[in-house]
Amino acid sequence: MSLLPYEISQKMLDMLHVNASRNENVPLSCSLGRVLAEDIVAEHSDPQFPTASMDGYAVMHSDLDGRSITILGDNPAGSYEQRTINSGECIKTFTGSKMPGGADTLIQIENVTVEDGKIIINESVPKGSSVRPIGEGYRAGDVLIKKGTKIGFAQIGVMAALNHVMVKVALKPRVAVISTGSEILDLGANSSNPAQIRSSNNYTLAALFEQSGAEVIQLGTVGDDRDSIMHIFQNALSCADIVVSTGGVSVGDYDFVKDVIPGLGAEVVFKGVAIKPGRHVLVAKKEQKFVLGLPGFAYSSTVTGILYALPLIAKMLGRERAYNIVEAELSEDFKKRSSFTEFTACNVEIVKGRYFVNFKDKKVGSSAILTNMLDSSALMITGEEDGNLLKETRVNVILLENF
Repeated sequence: MSLLPYEISQKMLDMLHVNASRNENVPLSCSLGRVLAEDIVAEHSDPQFPTASMDGYAVMHSDLDGRSITILGDNPAGSYEQRTINSGECIKTFTGSKMPGGADTLIQIENVTVEDGKIIINESVPKGSSVRPIGEGYRAGDVLIKKGTKIGFAQIGVMAALNHVMVKVALKPRVAVISTGSEILDLGANSSNPAQIRSSNNYTLAALFEQSGAEVIQLGTVGDDRDSIMHIFQNALSCADIVVSTGGVSVGDYDFVKDVIPGLGAEVVFKGVAIKPGRHVLVAKKEQKFVLGLPGFAYSSTVTGILYALPLIAKMLGRERAYNIVEAELSEDFKKRSSFTEFTACNVEIVKGRYFVNFKDKKVGSSAILTNMLDSSALMITGEEDGNLLKETRVNVILLENF
């Protein structure tokens, strides 16, 4: 079996055309976790006029050399202050209030004593103290949040400040998830023999895809029967943008998925990539829809789901990338196990702003050990040309947080 180099498989995946123009408007309060389908642009500067950032007295800084300044009155927050002060005058001004005309400084309440309608300066302040200048936060026309950004708490706050009642977001791609294999037992089903194993792949991948912004259609498990597999795939294609299955893509007598997918009328983009784990991964396309056949082992299916499903989801959402890759330094020697591009579960630590990789408590074994992805795990990438690596070698790492 001829295997495609990993880098070429990623380039072929990147070249696939997807429909990334679908969007909908949702209330701001329902937009958390969604992906913006348009830039958020400031219509006005923030603040639009000089504004007090503390409670105090709006003054001319040149007057602070004198002993006392006459108070003209109060300037509560929310009032549109129209007065202009002259030398020797001040206005009591509260946090968030528009500064009066003529005032260039706010002296805090704690720095003065009030006597007979005047303030006595106890401690001076620099010119411009406690005054927010026009555009301190942003200027009119600034792009504050870029299209393709996943909306979090800060984006919600900024859009609320801009009075965005409704938000245009990318339509969630629909991903159908299927686990194949007669040995697979779905959750809650009674076991007839100890050789059966509980289905975890479809739940792992469903969570992974939802975390990445997709809407998941959970289709459960199907046994190693060609007609049953064909039927469930046809059903999946009728209601999903991406169909992801696990198992049945290898070369065994009961591996029917690799044959069923072409039988659906889907064009195989590639099958077989020189990666460990997951070399039997299959990617196909039917019109505007995609079918991914992933290996059956839990770690393999999760890694290939990250490498091949997440980029398609990201493209459909209009995002620039599916995951973050950072450079890290090995904290210990590493023994490479194959001549393929390897994706090894590792621990990532940040020390003084630098990433470090170690393999503490990570088990070496088959591609079924999903527990290797618990805790602060990441995926270390080693290329086909790499051999064993020494401590302090720089490596690339896929972070497994904030997809």
